[in-house]
Amino acid sequence: MPQPNIPAADFDLLDVPPAPAVHHAEQALLGALLLEPRQLKALGSLHPADFASALHLAVFDAITSLTPPAPEVHAQQPVWLTAVLEHARPAARGLTAAYLHQVVSACPEPAHAPAYAAIVRAGHARRTLRARAEHLVLTVGDPILEDQPTAALMTADKLTSVLDQLAARFPAHASTLPRTPAPPHPVRDPDNEDMEDERVLLAALCASPHLSDAARWLQPADFSEPLHGRLFHCMLTVGRRGDPVDPVTVLWEAQQQGLLSPSRPPAELLGMLVGGQAVAAEHWAELVLRRSMLARAHTTGLTVLAYAEDDSNTIGQLLTGTRRALADLDAVRHRWQRAIDPIPARTTQRQTPISPRAGRPPPQVKPASAVRGIR
Repeated sequence: MPQPNIPAADFDLLDVPPAPAVHHAEQALLGALLLEPRQLKALGSLHPADFASALHLAVFDAITSLTPPAPEVHAQQPVWLTAVLEHARPAARGLTAAYLHQVVSACPEPAHAPAYAAIVRAGHARRTLRARAEHLVLTVGDPILEDQPTAALMTADKLTSVLDQLAARFPAHASTLPRTPAPPHPVRDPDNEDMEDERVLLAALCASPHLSDAARWLQPADFSEPLHGRLFHCMLTVGRRGDPVDPVTVLWEAQQQGLLSPSRPPAELLGMLVGGQAVAAEHWAELVLRRSMLARAHTTGLTVLAYAEDDSNTIGQLLTGTRRALADLDAVRHRWQRAIDPIPARTTQRQTPISPRAGRPPPQVKPASAVRGIR
């Protein structure tokens, strides 16, 4: 039987318990192959690693490694069951003849083996995507990584590669998105360092009459604080009209968009927009976009994990939902890579700006060479 193209096992998926229906399907499939070994030719692509149980893996490996007896011998003597037991027992010492008889009795109809195999494949795909999504979430949240953006994008690339391999094992057909609710975006403390960086960026953008190149990288959703994103949207609106961008024109647009209120007086918004340095805008924009990309990677991992853990999602819905979540990450990723890559027209290297915040040097941003080539 040709070896199927299955994802490389970076994780021990045997530690991930399957859904109850998958466990029964594995038993029924092995029972069918013990009753009628010829059903093996009708299974399509199936590999021992597709099984969630170590016992089942060992039994299926034995079945695919041995030559079944002649049909007349198989019908009169238990030589096939005995041969499978002896071959599988070194890899699964808890395996007994009684358990093989149990899986035989768990098979309703040997001719249904291809349907059981499809369930086993789907269970393996679900466990694989769940493990990959967990890896992405842990990578993004690991504070000791030297270069989190590179690590996060490499982990997302592995998830994409696994998704492509898994999709090739299932019939291609249109599928709806999962109905599993997507996890909410994380809420951040408005007084933390991230919020301060965003306020510094807004002031820096207002110091450039026609906005800087940094505005091309960003979208309002990149800002952690919704108010900051709406103020950035006001700047874009002013710039698109061809008007100069400064604290007064942006404040006027903010009034037009209903951002002023008794609890948010003009002086408060004006305070966020003054005192910036235009030369620093590009630097702070990279920091905001970096955090946005990492936040999107984290949300992508949580979304795929939620889809995979919802057993009511079909394998088609799971693959479609995972691809959509990765596409959302790619949209931010492309802007991030465009921001950190050097602009070809420049002949001099950009200098790291001095932080407009007294007594605090700007955080270090990894050079473009650290992530160039990740697609």
